[in-house]
Amino acid sequence: MFAQINDQNLYYEVKGEGRPLLMIHGNTEDHTIFNEAAEVLKEHFTVYLLDSRGHGQSGKVKEIHYEQMADDVAEFLKQLDLHDAVYYGFSDGGIIGLLLASRTDRVSQMILSGTNITPDGVVPWLRKLVKVLYFFSRDPRMKMVLEEPHISPEELQAIKIKTTVVAGEKDAVTYEETKIIADNIPDAKLIIIPGAGHGSYIVHKAEIADLILEETK
Repeated sequence: MFAQINDQNLYYEVKGEGRPLLMIHGNTEDHTIFNEAAEVLKEHFTVYLLDSRGHGQSGKVKEIHYEQMADDVAEFLKQLDLHDAVYYGFSDGGIIGLLLASRTDRVSQMILSGTNITPDGVVPWLRKLVKVLYFFSRDPRMKMVLEEPHISPEELQAIKIKTTVVAGEKDAVTYEETKIIADNIPDAKLIIIPGAGHGSYIVHKAEIADLILEETK
């Protein structure tokens, strides 16, 4: 299905029934990374799988920013009239979640995996790789990763909904960055998954479904 959101035509799929659960993927990915998890979660939630602007089957862009994508999700929730939603965001999806919290009261709980709040919050090798990829591709999504986000501790402290901050022990986001997020969001829970990488427990894995179910009991 498609929804006209702000200036974009965004693609989404819906599975199951129950409390709304919105799942947002990472950079250069699309909703299909959650297919396996959604098969489990649809027995407990109405799962909304959205392709962010410039990704998947959604409209292409010449320029892209996290603030725009957060505005898109806020409008998506409004258009579909969703309330008391659980938001799950992976990587870029986590960044969008942090920005979304100040834009809507339709989300009552967030679970964020592998999320950074500054461009330098990722491990050095990844930042170098993205610079090389952008040099050759001029992909606006790579440019965004190099220049954004810039989320302050004060913005994190203003988040009042139940939040779980998750990262792998070997995540591409530094532990220090993850800890800053968890320490500044009031009453946030921090989960570090032993031995896990950035997306090893998420991308085409049902394992993330078990974590979501546990955190939303």
